[in-house]
Amino acid sequence: MEKTILIVEDDKFLRELISQKLIREGYKISDAVDGEIGLKKIKDEKPDLVLLDLILPGIDGFEVLSKTKEDPGLAKIPIIILSNLGQKEDVEKGLKLGAADYLIKAHFTPGEIIEKIKSILG
Repeated sequence: MEKTILIVEDDKFLRELISQKLIREGYKISDAVDGEIGLKKIKDEKPDLVLLDLILPGIDGFEVLSKTKEDPGLAKIPIIILSNLGQKEDVEKGLKLGAADYLIKAHFTPGEIIEKIKSILG
């Protein structure tokens, strides 16, 4: 069965780049351009994994993460943070809120991001 990845990212170029790579790897893609839509899609679609930007229009990624992890029906969904926020505090906060991994955009190629997704989904 194909796994669904929800990409919550307001950067259209990056969102499409990662989407295309994931589709080629056989994943189903859903996407959201802001935190509110992202949260709604997590609830409605229950994706297998969420790739989450932190700086989003409306509610930010930290809030999306904490709301998801507070909901017993959604808490098991792995969330990988993909962000430009590379401060130690941000990384610690993301992991403490329950993120499966924290990737800093500048440090990872789309190919490496896909590898992380594969390793988490097994």
